[in-house]
Amino acid sequence: MSNNNSQKTILVIDDEIDLQQLMKIALKSKGYTVETANNGLEGLAKLNTIKPHLIILDLNMPKMGGLEFYQRICDNQNQPKFPVFVLSARANMTKLFKEFNIDGFMSKPFEVDELLDEIDSIVNKKYGIIKKIKVAGGSERPPRICIAESDPDILKNISAEFLRMGYIVSSASNGTEAIERIYVNPPDAALIKLALTDIAGDMVILQLKRMIKTRHIKYILYSERQAEKTIIIDRISKKEGIDCFIQYADVQELSTTINELLGVQ
Repeated sequence: MSNNNSQKTILVIDDEIDLQQLMKIALKSKGYTVETANNGLEGLAKLNTIKPHLIILDLNMPKMGGLEFYQRICDNQNQPKFPVFVLSARANMTKLFKEFNIDGFMSKPFEVDELLDEIDSIVNKKYGIIKKIKVAGGSERPPRICIAESDPDILKNISAEFLRMGYIVSSASNGTEAIERIYVNPPDAALIKLALTDIAGDMVILQLKRMIKTRHIKYILYSERQAEKTIIIDRISKKEGIDCFIQYADVQELSTTINELLGVQ
């Protein structure tokens, strides 16, 4: 994470002191400013002196639990005044909180790294740098991208990077799905993995470039660095329809390339 996290304050409300302190240490290691409270009453008192960018809220606490705290920070339209991420030892509470205006939910126990990833994603989405693209008539809107990637973990990482910048993201897990999704709802750019499970990425691009509805899209073919032999890569990168080919080691290389291609601000 960037040093911008030092400007972001997170309020952790949890009566499990060991877990509370573990979260505090982990979040501070990522650059966040962290405040803590042992229950909902202490949390409300904290809000008199701080304005957190996110509240991590446990449900089951003495004196005042998470549900009552949540209700107390909501306005007349039942909208919380601060972003809220809920923790609970009861996984079946997920359905209940889907009806509430929260930004995330995680059941206990959890891996700290997973929690940090979720918090980073929420904070970046809400407070990160938002990109925009100019469209016909001179107006602006968020850019749209479709990502075709067969590895779910890689797809999650790439998607998170573009969501952080304010892109509207759709995804496909193979070439066939990518062709269908891009044709039905054409994005501004398509980021296509070379080694998809069913159809090679360059062939996916070739098919889409031959259709009138999708030929205007910017097509970026990619693979992990050193994943393919250089001579093969050089030949593929020159194929019809590929606007750019990139071998990447960091997802920011992909986002930088696409920002430049689209001219996003």
